[in-house]
Amino acid sequence: MSRFIKRITTSLCLLASVMLAPQALAEDGYSQAKSTFQQANETQKFFNNAYGYALFPTVGKGGIGIGAAYGKGRVYRGGSYTGDTSLTQISFGFQLGGQAYSEIIFFKDEAAYKDFTSGSFEFGAQASAVAITIGANAQAGTTGNSAGAGKGAAKAAYINGMTVFTVAKGGLMFEAALAGQSFTFEEK
Repeated sequence: MSRFIKRITTSLCLLASVMLAPQALAEDGYSQAKSTFQQANETQKFFNNAYGYALFPTVGKGGIGIGAAYGKGRVYRGGSYTGDTSLTQISFGFQLGGQAYSEIIFFKDEAAYKDFTSGSFEFGAQASAVAITIGANAQAGTTGNSAGAGKGAAKAAYINGMTVFTVAKGGLMFEAALAGQSFTFEEK
């Protein structure tokens, strides 16, 4: 039975990456994703103070009951590109649809950076992301949606030395958990 589930999840990962992720990630894809995140007020203090970050220009996600996500990214320390990373996620439960989004993970300090770049890292159940909308003061967190004038409602903070932001690129999917996201790292 576990071989069957593993084959299904592998197939779903492949399907999600083919359907929703671009065929070739160009250098400008990383520059554009970074620029998009830099435009958000919520990320400014993290760009200014973080030890480093991992940037995924496009993560493709899809599911019908069993879901999968996949994306390729780069890891930076002090603004310098240090290696490549990949994100995979398998999830079970109520979910339907597909989406593409960008994701950035900020590392508070060297310990968090080393934890992520140890070769194999996975978010636990306590992990959550702040979903930001560029160009409007509307935000969607993993706990709900809000909109308003003035200061943003969703607050990001480091949990275990990391904080995560996402920006939707397209698609529609009901599910926003980070639990189960696994990452690999290959030094440049």
